[in-house]
Amino acid sequence: MFGEQSAQFARLTALALLLLLLAGAGAMNSSTAGASSGTSAPSCERASHFDQNNFSNPTKIDNEWSPLVPGTQLILEGFADGVPHRVVFTVTDLTKVVNGVRTVVIWDRDFSEGEIVETELAFKAQDDEGNVWNLGEYPEEYEDGKLLGAPNTWIAGLEGAEAGILMQAEPRVGTGYYLQGWSPDIDFLDCAKVFNTGEKTCVPFNCYENVLVTDERSPLDAADGHQRKYYAPGVGNIQIGATGDASGEILELVKIVHLSPSALAKAQQEVLKLEKRAYQISDVYRDTPPLERR
Repeated sequence: MFGEQSAQFARLTALALLLLLLAGAGAMNSSTAGASSGTSAPSCERASHFDQNNFSNPTKIDNEWSPLVPGTQLILEGFADGVPHRVVFTVTDLTKVVNGVRTVVIWDRDFSEGEIVETELAFKAQDDEGNVWNLGEYPEEYEDGKLLGAPNTWIAGLEGAEAGILMQAEPRVGTGYYLQGWSPDIDFLDCAKVFNTGEKTCVPFNCYENVLVTDERSPLDAADGHQRKYYAPGVGNIQIGATGDASGEILELVKIVHLSPSALAKAQQEVLKLEKRAYQISDVYRDTPPLERR
């Protein structure tokens, strides 16, 4: 009888342990689901810790793969959703302090079938190791030429948003995904990793050697948020290709312009108008200091 009681006790103990293990697995699955839905911390790694004190000359952006020299304008053309698409990327001579760091202001315009669909201010800075950081974006959206608003605005240091790395100082294959930007307020999360190096890539403007390829994804937008981007040394982004989406955005560099002083001044005026609207439209942007001329 004593033996039967011992065996029964052993069976009950084993059952209790099994129930505990199942409960733990359920809690783990619940936690993982929360992370993927954007309700908790980002799922991609932070390749480098953001430190305001590590930016002694942040507006001098001379990273080999993403140099941002004021007056440089890159024009890329291709297709998005099956229709002609054009992006005009302009490095201005304006700066803005974001999250304690002075940034270079980028003016980015997207055209679909010749009509503006988005115009954006983006804020970049380079740290003392040579990493180029994303510190925020103010993207205005348009439809049929009419301004719809800027619901996807995010600024590092405000509303829980975090800066991320646009381009690493020493990109290497096999280093894993790194954070490019995170804003829980608008469910924005971008991640990237080095996919390949040393490629030769030809685009309409030129052929380039030693091209860096990054794989970029948005875990909160798995269907549409996966791209490959190609960066030529001394130039920057020369090609964008959608991954897993036949109707996704495909762009290639068609022209590089070095703006004259008068053309750069004209761009500056347009950007200042854009900021004026930003203060009226966006509560988040309203909490930032104004743009400054260099």
